[in-house]
Amino acid sequence: MLESELPLSTGQALAGRILVVDDDRRMASGMAEWLCGRAWHAFAAGSTAEALRSPGRERCTACLVDSLLADEGGRRVADGVRRVSPTAGIIAIVPIGGSLPAWADALVATPPQDEAVLAAIAMACAAATARVVALPTEPAPLSPASSVIGRHPVMQHVFDLARRVARMPATVLITGESGTGKSLLAREIHAASGRTGRFIEVACGSLAEPLLESELFGHAAGSFTGATSNRDGKFLLADGGTIFLDEIGTASPALQVKLLRVLQELEFEPVGSSQTRRVDARVILATNEDLPALVAAGRFRADLFWRVNVITIEMPPLRERASDIPDLAGHFLARAAAQAGREVTGFSAAALNTLVRHSWPGNVRELQHAVERAVFLGRGSLVDGADLPTAVLAATGVAPEQPESPLKQALAMPERHLIIEALEKSGWRRDVAARSLGINRTTLYKKLKRLGMDVADLQPARS
Repeated sequence: MLESELPLSTGQALAGRILVVDDDRRMASGMAEWLCGRAWHAFAAGSTAEALRSPGRERCTACLVDSLLADEGGRRVADGVRRVSPTAGIIAIVPIGGSLPAWADALVATPPQDEAVLAAIAMACAAATARVVALPTEPAPLSPASSVIGRHPVMQHVFDLARRVARMPATVLITGESGTGKSLLAREIHAASGRTGRFIEVACGSLAEPLLESELFGHAAGSFTGATSNRDGKFLLADGGTIFLDEIGTASPALQVKLLRVLQELEFEPVGSSQTRRVDARVILATNEDLPALVAAGRFRADLFWRVNVITIEMPPLRERASDIPDLAGHFLARAAAQAGREVTGFSAAALNTLVRHSWPGNVRELQHAVERAVFLGRGSLVDGADLPTAVLAATGVAPEQPESPLKQALAMPERHLIIEALEKSGWRRDVAARSLGINRTTLYKKLKRLGMDVADLQPARS
């Protein structure tokens, strides 16, 4: 079971963005790393000045701060955090026997113990919320018009995780085979997040490394051949919104270093520029690769893996939720019929049985394309088995009957199309249509029956 799927403790249920401030930088970084493992999006600062510059204080859920910072640093940090995040809980790290400072909502004694830290965070957040304004207790729902469909229990678990993390700033990693709907789920999380910025999607595997770096971070004029002007990258375009990095497992070692910095500090320099840019972008990543295996093989940085593996949502393959196939197929059919301007009301029993029996190695994307093809090329009001792709029929053991001569001369066209064309040209006389196809009338009747074609239904209505 993934850590993101374990029952949440009191501290984890509040997980969001948290700033850790201590003049012992190693202590602050260690605490931040531990909190990342508890589903927080944690930032570390080694001084008061660094904390007040840190983007981590914006949209902050909580702040852990050393009460012994020089020059009333604890109070200054607390004031700075509350200015931009009024509902943030402030936790003072005090010596054993120390008292609660006036600027803090809760305290934890040093050296801090795990459960004591989580309890103090929960107490501080509750106190801050009560002091300012009550926050929503129910997670934001996914969009009512969501394209991510499924009633299977495994999908209900996916929806539950997505709702719970939607309004958190924590990094989300979506895993699963190609075609399972990772991009759609990322869009739904963004739609439910309440963030007002744009949703920006980048397919990391589709661009060469130099182009990908410029695509993500932008570039300055003259930084490389063809860079005639300054250009904003995708991270800057996603400021205030969400950036979705697909196929993250393909990122080069050099790019992984830069991504790690962006995820930790939310800042970067465009290619060829020394100007540091800061952004407030929620990061969602996706991969169909086994990242732990890539880490073990030395192809993916371990520190980046632990940074992106804050909250993991696994999209199941379609073969593991076959009960969702009728709903998904119906959804794709309605959409394709509207696009084609045709009245297609459903599937024949044979077609639906074939869809459910197929293993769908291409997952939901393959199912969508199969249904769209059937709607676009079919002629009846129901999608029949013969309308489905040959690969789907063959994989389920429903091999289509080989057409007879002269139909063999036109295998590129579906058999039913040729029959309907012959009927139309013959004025719907079956004997004439059969002769034009090079078959007898009995064979034509058998073909009509096998293909589920009723000539009376196919004929245009007479005025």
